[in-house]
Amino acid sequence: MRNQEWFKRLFQPALPPVVPYGRVCKIALRTAHLMAAGMLLGGHAFNAPANELRLWLYLAIASGAGLILLEAFPSLHFVFEGWGVLLLVKLVLLVVIPFAWSARVPILLAVVALASVGSHMPARFRHYSLLYRRTTGVREQNDRV
Repeated sequence: MRNQEWFKRLFQPALPPVVPYGRVCKIALRTAHLMAAGMLLGGHAFNAPANELRLWLYLAIASGAGLILLEAFPSLHFVFEGWGVLLLVKLVLLVVIPFAWSARVPILLAVVALASVGSHMPARFRHYSLLYRRTTGVREQNDRV
């Protein structure tokens, strides 16, 4: 019974604890992520050698993972919210790139477009839960410094 309770809590949009300096960390990670992703996209657009782009790829992955951890903590419910669904679509597109290498630039442009929409859409869509069929309103409370 105890394991079922833990699993249920893992996917509930309960109010997360406030992460100390969470907003500052999110801004720093988002800035690093935009820089790394921009360099990566530009490198691919201008056919830079893959070994020159590897650092930017790793920085984009690390900063993106950091953003996901900060946004999702401590619940995995985000996969049911609007921004989580867009995140999963972006990840699927990125996984397709090795199999559609010649289309990597248009795919990366689509990923950037989805990221922009996901970051700037109203909270009622960004935090709408497909599981609960309502806006959870959880994340706005976690943006305190």
